[in-house]
Amino acid sequence: MQLTRQRILDHLRRNGRATIQDLRQALGLTASGTRQHLALLQREGLIGVEESRGHVGRPPLLYSLSAAGSALFPSRYDDLSNLLLEQIRTLAGSQGLQTVLMRVAARSAEPYDRRIRGKNLPDRVADATAIINERGSLADSAPGNDGSYLINQYTCPFPNVASSNSGVCALEVEFVRRLTGGDARLVRSLLRGDRSCTYRVRPPAIKNGS
Repeated sequence: MQLTRQRILDHLRRNGRATIQDLRQALGLTASGTRQHLALLQREGLIGVEESRGHVGRPPLLYSLSAAGSALFPSRYDDLSNLLLEQIRTLAGSQGLQTVLMRVAARSAEPYDRRIRGKNLPDRVADATAIINERGSLADSAPGNDGSYLINQYTCPFPNVASSNSGVCALEVEFVRRLTGGDARLVRSLLRGDRSCTYRVRPPAIKNGS
């Protein structure tokens, strides 16, 4: 991480939110330089931006860490998550852990049910991609060359947990499957050194006799 951009992330971590003017004064940067660094951090999915309310005229923009940006900093939540996963595996075995993760994915997808219900696969893929972005990751989607769709997730929502317990990747795959209603498979992985976690989504298989 380039030093100036790390200082910006550190400032946002300490203060929660900041305007360009705040960052200029705190870090001794020029306005144009600050904007350039913020644009790069946004492109990497590490910060988010929103308009400040309650101001007359053009409201200033407020920058804050995204989920991916927050994940760069050590957190006791990561330690707690890893300990809980290890204890579930110890008590219930790998299959028991898998069952818990699938139920967590289902609960995570439930709030979006009304938004995606009744839509066709392309629209649900588009909605799933938007939801992943809304939840703090950076993602896009594109049609595949075989009637499938690819959702590329460039930032992991829990990198410090996944690096110790790769089984949680199944949670995200199931989350995507629930949102799209299709057959979702992980075909590329950030953990394996790929540029993204890529989910290939195909139409659901038609059961015999249906």
